[in-house]
Amino acid sequence: MTNSFSEFAKSKMFLVIGSNMTEAHPVAATFVKNAVLNGARLIMVDPRRHKLADFAELHLPIKVGSDIALLNSLMNVLIEEDLYDRKFVATCTMNFEALKNKVAEYPPERAAGICGIPAETIRDTARRLASVKPAMLIYTLGITEHTCGVNNVMSTANLQMLLGNMGMECGGVNPLRGQNNVQGACDMGALPNVYCGYQKVIDQKAREKFQKAWNVPKLPDRNGLMIPQMMEGLVSKKVKAFYIFGENLANTEPDIHKVEHELKSAEFLVVQDIFQNETTRFAHVVLPAAAWSENDGTFVNSERRVNRVRAACPPPGEAMPNWWIFTEIARRMGQDWPSKSARELWDNEISVLSPNLAGIKYRRLENDGLQWPCPNEDHPGTCFLHKDGQFTCGLGVFSPIDWTPPAEVPDEEYPLVLSTGRRLYHYHTRTQTGRCEGLNDMLPEETADISYADARARGISQGEMIRVKSRRGEIRVKARVTPEVPPGMVWMAFHFREGNANFLTNAVFDPVSLTAEYKACAVRVEKI
Repeated sequence: MTNSFSEFAKSKMFLVIGSNMTEAHPVAATFVKNAVLNGARLIMVDPRRHKLADFAELHLPIKVGSDIALLNSLMNVLIEEDLYDRKFVATCTMNFEALKNKVAEYPPERAAGICGIPAETIRDTARRLASVKPAMLIYTLGITEHTCGVNNVMSTANLQMLLGNMGMECGGVNPLRGQNNVQGACDMGALPNVYCGYQKVIDQKAREKFQKAWNVPKLPDRNGLMIPQMMEGLVSKKVKAFYIFGENLANTEPDIHKVEHELKSAEFLVVQDIFQNETTRFAHVVLPAAAWSENDGTFVNSERRVNRVRAACPPPGEAMPNWWIFTEIARRMGQDWPSKSARELWDNEISVLSPNLAGIKYRRLENDGLQWPCPNEDHPGTCFLHKDGQFTCGLGVFSPIDWTPPAEVPDEEYPLVLSTGRRLYHYHTRTQTGRCEGLNDMLPEETADISYADARARGISQGEMIRVKSRRGEIRVKARVTPEVPPGMVWMAFHFREGNANFLTNAVFDPVSLTAEYKACAVRVEKI
C-alpha cells in the first residue's frame, strides 16, 4: 500500500475495485464501512454484488476481465471534460500525451460494449471521482489474478496520477495483501528477481554487496524462476529438487490435475509446514515448522508496517522456527550462519543490508511497529509514499495500456465464466481453519454461486448437487442461487479439497508476474 490503514477513517472517498473486502479482508473492510457511516463516499467496481455494495453510493458490475477498458474510459472522460489534475500531471508526471492518445481510443460508448457498464454511468463515475480530492483507491486479487494483471495494476496507478491522488494522505493505490505476511516475504527477498529490500539481482553493485556479506565468490546475475516455471521444470527435469515452504500448492495452483503430475515428477521434494496437507502427500521429506503463535519474529502487513510477533506457547514435538530449520540445513552443508535468533537476523543482517529497512531495529518495534521506508534510526517511518509527488524514480510515468480479453472466454460448449475468490469463514486451503469445528459449522462445504436466471434456465434449485465442468476437469458441488452473481457467471472458492475450484481453473499466466488467471475461465453447469 502507498498509504496507511489509519487514513481510512479520515478519507473522503474510496474507489474499491476487484476486492471482496468484507470476506477476504474483513478488518480493513470494517475501516471502510465505518468511514462511510461517518460520511465518506464509496464507489465499488466488481462483477458481483457482494456485501460491500450495501455501503456504496454506486456499484459498477463490470464484466469479468474488463477492468482496463473501464479505467481507460474513466480517464477518457476526465481528460475530455478537463476534470483531471493539470498541475500534478504537469509537475509530477511524464508521458501524459501518450496516455491521452491511448485513452482517446476508449470513449464510454466503446467501453460500454466491453465492460457492460452504460456510457452515461461511466461519465457519472468519472465526474464523481473528480469531485472529491483526495480519493483512495483499493484493490485486491480481482485486479491481479488475470493474464493482464500487471497492466491492470498500472491502469489503477494511471487513474490516481491523473486525478492527482498520489503522494498525499487519504489517497494512493492500496493493494490489500492476500496473506498475513506476504508483504514481509517479498520485503525479505522471497522473489526471484530481488534480494531483501527490493535490491535487484541483475544489479552488479547489489550483487557485490551481498557476495561480500554472505562470503561467497559469485551470485547469479540472472533472475531466478517463478513458481509456474519451477513446476514445469519438475516435469522436464530442469529442476531436480523442490523445496516448498508454507504453501499448499496441490490446492492453490490452477488446474490441480496438472499440478499433481508436476509434484509427482519431482526427484526430491521437501515440504516445510505446520500441518500435513494435500502437498505433503508428494513430499520425500516433511520438516515440521513452528506456527506463528509459537515463534518470536516479525510480520509485515499490507501498509508496510513491521510488527513484532511473540511466542504464546512453545512449538510441539519436533517443530522448530523456520529460521532455525534453514540455519541447520546450512550447517549440515558446511555453512555457519552467525545469527541465532530473529532479533539477530533483523539487527545484524536485514537492517544492515536493506537501505529502506536500515532504521528498523528490534528495540524500536515495541507497541505499533514501524512502516518502511525507514532509512535511519531517528526516522519515524513512512505513513504514505511519494510525498508531494516525489516518486522513487523521479517523475511518475504514465503507461498507455490496451485492454485484452481473458485467455479463455465463454462459447457454446462452455457458456459461463467462472471466477474464484475467498469466503469469510475459511482461509485459503483450510490448513489451519479446517481444524476449527466452529468455522466448519459455519461453512461446512463448497458451493457454486449462480444467478437466479442461470439456475432457472437449467432447472436448478437452491442447494441441489450440480456438476461444474471446464476443459480441465469437473466437480460436483451444491448450487447456491444468489442475487450476488450476475447472469453468465459462476463464482467459487478453493477452500475445500472436495469441490475445489482449482480443478477447473486455467493454468495461464500474466507474462510479467506469472500470476495465474484465477478470475476467468469458461465452464458449463449441469443439473445432475
